[in-house]
Amino acid sequence: MNAGVAQDRPERAYDIVLFGATGFVGALTAEYLAAHAPAGCRWALAGRDLAKLERLRERLAAIEPACAALPLLQADARDAAAVGELAASARVLATTVGPYVWYGAGLVAACAEAGTDYVDLTGEPEFVDRMYVEHDARARETGARLVHACGFDSVPADLGAYFTVRQLPEGVPLTVDGFMRSNAFFSGGTLASALTALGRGPQTLAAARARRLHEPRLPGRRARGPLGAPRFSRETGTWALPLPTLDPRVVTRSAAALERYGPDFRYRHYASVKHLPVALGGTAAMGATAALAQVPPARRWLMNRWEPGRGPDAERRARSWFTVRFVGEGGGRRVLTEVSGGDPGYGDTAKMLAESALCLAHDTLPEAAGQVTTAVAMGDALLHRLQKAGIAFRVADAR
Repeated sequence: MNAGVAQDRPERAYDIVLFGATGFVGALTAEYLAAHAPAGCRWALAGRDLAKLERLRERLAAIEPACAALPLLQADARDAAAVGELAASARVLATTVGPYVWYGAGLVAACAEAGTDYVDLTGEPEFVDRMYVEHDARARETGARLVHACGFDSVPADLGAYFTVRQLPEGVPLTVDGFMRSNAFFSGGTLASALTALGRGPQTLAAARARRLHEPRLPGRRARGPLGAPRFSRETGTWALPLPTLDPRVVTRSAAALERYGPDFRYRHYASVKHLPVALGGTAAMGATAALAQVPPARRWLMNRWEPGRGPDAERRARSWFTVRFVGEGGGRRVLTEVSGGDPGYGDTAKMLAESALCLAHDTLPEAAGQVTTAVAMGDALLHRLQKAGIAFRVADAR
């Protein structure tokens, strides 16, 4: 899957359409595209409010004067006809509008039908599983690549595991553990998505069951993502708390699709905390938040504490960082790798989404269609883009 082949892509008015461009992360993504989209890239801003789009375009023109002529496309995520026209106009549609379980399904459906590549920032397992059941088959027919979780959920985990596997022997059972650390803050939109997902436990379980009924078996190979248990990690010198996020599901789906991960692959995903009291407090806080999310009035109260559209300021984002360390073993070899960068929730998430869209629009890539991961759809091409953009992938130790 690493050797790219040129693919016939539909001729469209735009290479990339950014939907939800006036939201907090949407605007950061637009700013990144204004500064880094290559000459000749045809891209447009899209959203519900034309006046907000016009104000954003004025800001972008201060970064890059050519942005003064950026096309503005007005559409509501719940207007099927408008969303269909949006998808048909683009080679790649990138969306930042969440919670995706509320606002994302129409965009995925339109892209699957139009043969348009799709990228988003979701970390919602229910949404990803529902979209697989409802649209994977049609996307395979039209050639659309539906790539969810193209931000901090789940690019560092997915491409970090991919990078780690590349350092290990081929054709043997492999294990990889990921340990994530960060000092970052969150926005109202991220909080709304997280609380929505936490508050939809039964729906999430039902979507996962439906996916298992539709997903083909993996003959002769196995890819697993068990939750693991809290423990002290000697490899990282920190306390490791299992993270039941979308990340391990994405990593194991990459492993199932790519034979390079070996005949039997296992991935576990942890939060990495230096001090035990902090680990215990974090566990208690996560449990309390999950419990409150089950009660609609409490969930609404939590959401109202930080409204969507707001987030940390530029100074706070500049102080934010993340690292994900991976311990990979197999075939008698053991490696320690690391993925690191700046502000994970916003600055680098915008970078990851924008580079994913640019990669799908402009790079020579492996053949893929349907709902696929970043490792499967883009692999080395996206890895190299992110390295050039300042996100580090390195081997820290090997023996």
